[in-house]
This record gives sequence, C-alpha cells and structure tokens, in this order.
Amino acid sequence: MSHLAHDPAAGASEEITFDDFLKVDIRVGTIVRAAEFPEARKPAYKIWVDFGEGIGARKSSVQITENYRLSDLEGRQVAAVVNFPPRQIGPFMSEVLTLGFADEAGAVTLFSPDKPVPDGARLF
Repeated sequence: MSHLAHDPAAGASEEITFDDFLKVDIRVGTIVRAAEFPEARKPAYKIWVDFGEGIGARKSSVQITENYRLSDLEGRQVAAVVNFPPRQIGPFMSEVLTLGFADEAGAVTLFSPDKPVPDGARLF
C-alpha cells in the first residue's frame, strides 16, 4: 500500500465520471496469510488475500505496521483494487493495492466492511 498522502484539508480531488469510477475494480477479500517484510524500505508486511472464486488469492505489500500486529491480520477482511498492474516492491511482487485511510498520526488504518461479506464482492 503506497502512501498516497493527501491533506484532508485540501478538499476533494478533480471530478470524475461514473464510468471512470467503474474502471476501478475494488473487491473485498480475506487475509489468509501475513508475513514480515524486512526488505521493504519503509516498515511493511506482506499479505495474501483470498478474493474468492474468479479472482483467487493475490499478494500485497502493506505499510500498516504502526496500527497492526501480524497476529491481527489473518482472517480480517480488507478492500483492494484488483485491476492495477502488479508492482515490484523490493524482492516482492505486489498484485493488488490494499486500501486504507491515514489516522490522525498519518499511520494507515485498513478499509474493510463493518460486517462480513462474501469474498470477491465488488464495491459500488
């Protein structure tokens, strides 16, 4: 998860169309594995997220070490963009962009549904 730091006081981004929004495929999945990522330049974990039948499991690098321990992650549902091209993060190929919001200190908090939903469900 790259920190696309955005100043909350700056206001909304440029207006887009609904068709633009539909191009971004955001799905929910369950973290099935999490590991340390000591090779990352910034503190991060490696996670494997199961998006269910059709998409399957995908890998992601996530900079969430300030708010989460590895033991907090397995079984947690998260949202991710599944149709970006893979991105090389050091020796690890990140296949999805796991989504989150910055807290008051700028540390990432994962974005997830407030109750369980089927893996692979699309955000709309």
